[in-house]
Amino acid sequence: MPPDSFSSPTEFQKLSDQENQGAPQSSQGCTRILLVDDHPVVRKGLLACLSGRANLLVVAEAADGLEALQKVGELSPDLVLMDVEMPKMDGLAATQAICREFPNTKVLIVSMHNNPEYIVQAIQMGARGFALKTSPSEELIKAIEIVQGGEPFFPGQALLAAENYLSKKDAPKDPTGLFEREKEVLVHLAAGFGNREIADLLKISVRTVESHRARLMKKLNIHTIAGLTRYALAHGFISLNPSFSMPHGADPEIHLPTTPGLRS
Repeated sequence: MPPDSFSSPTEFQKLSDQENQGAPQSSQGCTRILLVDDHPVVRKGLLACLSGRANLLVVAEAADGLEALQKVGELSPDLVLMDVEMPKMDGLAATQAICREFPNTKVLIVSMHNNPEYIVQAIQMGARGFALKTSPSEELIKAIEIVQGGEPFFPGQALLAAENYLSKKDAPKDPTGLFEREKEVLVHLAAGFGNREIADLLKISVRTVESHRARLMKKLNIHTIAGLTRYALAHGFISLNPSFSMPHGADPEIHLPTTPGLRS
């Protein structure tokens, strides 16, 4: 999210003047906000966007999910604006931990990816809303006010994704408990592809692959590629048989490596 998505040069100057003069700000009646994003420029843009609002006060920033958890514990903010893809601990894992350990702090996911799967996972982790970094600044302010007022905020695509997810709750559950993208990453990891190759094949970022890989290992309690490969073999995701194809009932949209089975 470039800074000019959320602010004007004048707003940036006002922010700079406040910082240089050490102007005090009162938190009385304000929504106290923690900004969490691994990109300093994005945090600066968000800060500039929120600085001119009398009812909003940014109390701290964090560059990853672990730091966010620490800051929430220390400062008890009302609201966390949370990125998804970050090092050490991604935003979805951090959201789950915050909602479990600090239920009085709400989380609003702010992401550049309009991905229904991310949105459904955000809902599952306990997030109160999902906003896009590419949205106008007024849309972000609206999202903050709605979430802080006790109501959920999700764009139309998010609501559709959530409805589709809820409509499938009574359907037979996948025994692996994995999302389709996680299955795709599992198949490619087990087939011998590296993070960069998987990113290129699935048309996603390397950081996204790393996030899915970390969540796979956490969900399955498996912490090595060899272990993931054994799991994939045991559950029929890959096979040593050259004539292997995906097991019956698997999502036909899942992207498999071009050569079935383990990579030579």
